[in-house]
Order: sequence, then C-alpha cells, then structure tokens
Amino acid sequence: MSPEGRPTSAAQTSLSRIMTALDTNLLGTVHGGVIMKLVDDVAGAVAQRHSGGPAVTASMDEMTFLEPVHVGNLVHAHAKVNWTGRTSMEVGVRVVAEPWNEVRPATAVATAYLVFVALGPDGAPREVPPVLPETDEDRRRFAEAEIRRTHRLARREAILRSRELGHAEA
Repeated sequence: MSPEGRPTSAAQTSLSRIMTALDTNLLGTVHGGVIMKLVDDVAGAVAQRHSGGPAVTASMDEMTFLEPVHVGNLVHAHAKVNWTGRTSMEVGVRVVAEPWNEVRPATAVATAYLVFVALGPDGAPREVPPVLPETDEDRRRFAEAEIRRTHRLARREAILRSRELGHAEA
C-alpha cells in the first residue's frame, strides 16, 4: 500500500548561516563547497521530513552558482520537494544571501536540484509519499523535475550502453 500524499508545503524547510573567514577560499569569497554542504543539509532535512524517515543523497543533479558569497553574509537555503517517484524524490534548493548587519534585499546566489532515496530499517529503498503540488509554481516545478528525471535516466542508459560496447572505463 502506497503512503498517503503530502502537500509541497508540509516538508519545506530553510537553514541559515552567517559566513565567516573560516568559510573563504583563496579568492576571499565563500568556498563553493561550504554552500554545497548547506544545500545538502537543507535538502536532506526536507527529504527526511517528507518521507518520514531516513533518506540519503543519491545525486546532486545540478548546482548553479549565480553570485559570489562574502564573509559576513547571512546565507539562507530554502528547500522543498519538487517531485516524488516510488522510492526517490527531487528536492529543489534556492540560496540567497544578505548582509548580516543591515537591511537590504537578499540576492539569489545559487540553485540546486538533488535526488534522495528513502531507506527502510534494512537499508533498502522504501516507498515515499507522493508530493501534492499546491500552487502553479509547485506544478511547474513538478513538471520540470519530471523532465530532469527523464534526462537523468537517458544519460544513465547511454553511459551503460557505452560501457557495454567497451568505449569507456570509469
């Protein structure tokens, strides 16, 4: 029996963090890996909240950095489930930054799409509740997630075919 569906808003979550000198790269801006960890943390929280238990990152499908993040920025990562399959789900994350010490509009600094698989007590994949899009934006995100899933599966199939033909060793 399939779990009961959950609305998009049920598991959406945000995490925030002030960036410090310890987060910088050699260029003096915040290291992309620091932002990626925040993205994975918030997406993991959303996936586990939506699925009602453990879920692990299967892939980070796409991560786009739009603007640099600076020391002293207050960074907010907002995540929600875009799409669900039988045992997997795509979580979309939007990252914005603003000065910690003044009131100014936040700047979009990154976006990402991650795929999570829910795990049962035995470590095997388990079913997840379907996501129930609530708004026109949620429905758009769901439709676009299905396109990304189709591309992921086609890419995986093409790679496997190439390996069978002996074209590539990983």
